[in-house]
Amino acid sequence: MGERELVGLAGLFFLFILIGFRIPVALSMLVAGILGSFALSIVAPFLKFGPYILQFKSSLWNNIANYDLSVVPLFILMGFLAAEAGLSRDLFAGFSALFGRIRGGVAMAAIGACAGFGAVSGSSIATASTMSRVSLPELSKLKYDDGLATGTLAAGGTLGILIPPSVALVIYAIVVEASIVEMFQAAILPGLLAVICFITVIWLRVRLNPELAPEPKVLSHSEVKQALWRLVPVLVIFGTIIAGLGMGLFTPTPAAAMGVLVILIFGFLSRFFSRTYLTIHKLKNSILSTAKTAGMIYFILFAADVLKGFFSRSGLPVALTDLVANSGFEPYLVLALMLLLLIILGCFMESLSMILVVIPFFWPTLIELNGGDYITAADAAFGMTADQLKIWFGVLALVVVELGLITPPVGLNVFVIKSFVPDTPITKIFKGVMPFFAVEIFRVGLLLLFPALCLLLPMYLSG
Repeated sequence: MGERELVGLAGLFFLFILIGFRIPVALSMLVAGILGSFALSIVAPFLKFGPYILQFKSSLWNNIANYDLSVVPLFILMGFLAAEAGLSRDLFAGFSALFGRIRGGVAMAAIGACAGFGAVSGSSIATASTMSRVSLPELSKLKYDDGLATGTLAAGGTLGILIPPSVALVIYAIVVEASIVEMFQAAILPGLLAVICFITVIWLRVRLNPELAPEPKVLSHSEVKQALWRLVPVLVIFGTIIAGLGMGLFTPTPAAAMGVLVILIFGFLSRFFSRTYLTIHKLKNSILSTAKTAGMIYFILFAADVLKGFFSRSGLPVALTDLVANSGFEPYLVLALMLLLLIILGCFMESLSMILVVIPFFWPTLIELNGGDYITAADAAFGMTADQLKIWFGVLALVVVELGLITPPVGLNVFVIKSFVPDTPITKIFKGVMPFFAVEIFRVGLLLLFPALCLLLPMYLSG
């Protein structure tokens, strides 16, 4: 490596040192990018520092004005409106009715509710915190084992990052220039597989140790009917978005706008048949919360642009790609190492930040290992075209990022759950998470062995 590449490598290490000291990731990226570029201007005087700084005046505006990114605040608003309108409670009640006759059914209902809420919020942390607020009191009242209850919600929260619509999927698609619609389609089967695996884990644990969960409570026919009706709004919202995207009726941004409209209508009409409904005050709070969250995301995107400019000028991504491509390592070994690194980073970094920092290094390397942008599936190292590789790797990356959220000793979702149950030891929560961690490893293996789980639906829907 030359001097420029070494400065780039030093900047990368400096970035992770800043993150290790708990400095916000966006600020860490910004500082590393600016100081790194200043160092580059000293090592390589032809790389002027002034022009690099001048890009800042347009970079932030370009992100905000990007039409593809306009979907992000709409999906965030959907999540806040859904929480304020009581959809999280409706989901939990509806799935509790579905699984009510099974021992451990309320824990299974929490998984189903996490999947449903994840489909309208697109955020793992939001899913974990919202569903914990709704489900943990009920699980505690029914005398569920603390480890099973908290482990279920920590794992269920991870569903928010993958089940479409997902903000992380949108950001990934923009980074690698993939189709957002196809990414949403590709995530559906792996997301449903996760739900099935998590419910199976609960069923097996309760079957092996019945003391983990109480005897099921049998509801009357009218109670079941009433609870199941509470699932209809989420099914309508999710169905409107996914069916509309799959059938080509609209693109992601109009789909998100339609989702917001449906939730608004449901939320205001709920005053006639529910104790929890949307008010003007709640709407105002949702909009303010959306502005804060979207502002944070746009700041992360701006900082990532600054950092990307530094790395591009240093030549580090190209140097690392060449190094790995000429190393002689098997492509699948390189992919496995990338996924392992994502799991480790997922323990410390927020998913969007990780996608913006790491994927620009990983993606060019994978393309090079696969044989280039225009290679046919028959000649490719991974047996698929570049467009198919984008989809497959994107789903794999988000699944292992999910895994990082519950990986000991610092899985972020575990600490979110811990904040709701301060009297429960963190070790007990991690112990409750471990069976779900094991089944997630199994799911990653299935997706590696059978790429069709990710590629089948986009191929079918695209004709």
